[in-house]
Amino acid sequence: MSTPTAPRPADASGTFALGGDLPVNRLGYGAMQLTGPGVWGDPKDPAEAVRVLRRAAELGVTFIDTADSYGPFVSEELIRKALHPYADELVIATKGGLTRSGPGDWRAVGRPEYLRQQTELSLRHLGVERIDLYQLHRIDPKVPLAEQLGELVLLQQEGKIRHIGLSEVSVEELKQARAIAEIVSVQNLYNLADRRAEDVLTYAEQENIAFIPWFPMATGELARPGGPLDTFAKQHDASPSQLALAWLLRRSPVMLPIPGTSSVAHLEENTEAARIVLTDETFTALADAV
Repeated sequence: MSTPTAPRPADASGTFALGGDLPVNRLGYGAMQLTGPGVWGDPKDPAEAVRVLRRAAELGVTFIDTADSYGPFVSEELIRKALHPYADELVIATKGGLTRSGPGDWRAVGRPEYLRQQTELSLRHLGVERIDLYQLHRIDPKVPLAEQLGELVLLQQEGKIRHIGLSEVSVEELKQARAIAEIVSVQNLYNLADRRAEDVLTYAEQENIAFIPWFPMATGELARPGGPLDTFAKQHDASPSQLALAWLLRRSPVMLPIPGTSSVAHLEENTEAARIVLTDETFTALADAV
């Protein structure tokens, strides 16, 4: 069952106001895959990457999530190339706090001077004077949280960051962070097949904090031929990944899925998921199938 046709597919996902003042369509786009293998270096087809970003905007995607470590900086620079000057409705979120030495290598660095340096570089690479949403990519266990977030608060006071978010945190860490800074979003691993962050989602919903699930389309055994996701997808004339995204959008009004892809065709398929409306029975059956 689909919603009445919206002018753009992503418009059908509904909106959420980040920090109460920055509205975005809830179905966004994650720009990690616009790089080379291992999230390192340039993509195989840079022109297609640009087409993907421009097509996302045409489809109504108003929230794009990236990070300085994607490439590094390759993703941010592609976003600028494809979309700058940015439309007023477009919100670009980036992250800092992970350093890279090669493909597949990620190390948390939360020293204040490093976070400041990376913020300044992201401003330059994205071509903006203020980053709408800057997320601490990981909490560095070697640096006091107050020092890491304290530097982001200073950057916020200087007008270089509008809102602050976190990534891969527990409820307790989120509560500790909120005593230091206003936190408007949290980005944790979450999908239909892996809901270990359910408590973080519940807390975010209670506090009206955006919950941005990364790896949103992981379906595992659910999508096997004859499996529950495969069966329901056929009933809805949809793909398993579309149904997984529709389930996330239905799960919570604070949910902002950011499926990523380097293909225009796959992007168009993902975005159509916003038009799918699940019945109560299908939503519950999918949840119970895990």
